[in-house]
Amino acid sequence: MRRKAGHLLAIEEEILDVALTIKAEGTSSFHGFAVAKLIQTNRDARRLTSQGTLYKALGRLERAGLLASEWEEADTAAAEGRPRRRLYHVTDLGERALAMARAQRPLPEPILRRLAPG
Repeated sequence: MRRKAGHLLAIEEEILDVALTIKAEGTSSFHGFAVAKLIQTNRDARRLTSQGTLYKALGRLERAGLLASEWEEADTAAAEGRPRRRLYHVTDLGERALAMARAQRPLPEPILRRLAPG
C-alpha cells in the first residue's frame, strides 16, 4: 500500500477514527482485536487483519506519536482467563493528525518520517 505524499494511509485513518469513536463513547483505551472487529463490522474493511496489517499500522501510529500504549494489568487478564492485552489510546497529536486528514491537509514532515516503515 503506497502512502499518498503527506497523508495517512487509509488503515491509519480508520484506526484513528474508530479510536476516537471509542473515546467519545467513554472508553479511553482499546486493544487491537477490538478495533479490528469494529472496523470490520462498521466499515466492512476485511483487509485490516490479514498478515498483521493492523498491528503494523498500530506500531507506525505509536512510533509517530499519534497513539500511545501500555500493557494492561496482569491481574485483569488473569481474572478473565486470557493473556494480557496491549492497550492503546489516541494522543492529542493523533487527534490533530486525523483532523488534518479529514480536511485533506498534509501532515507535518516530522510525523511523516516516523510513519515510514522501519
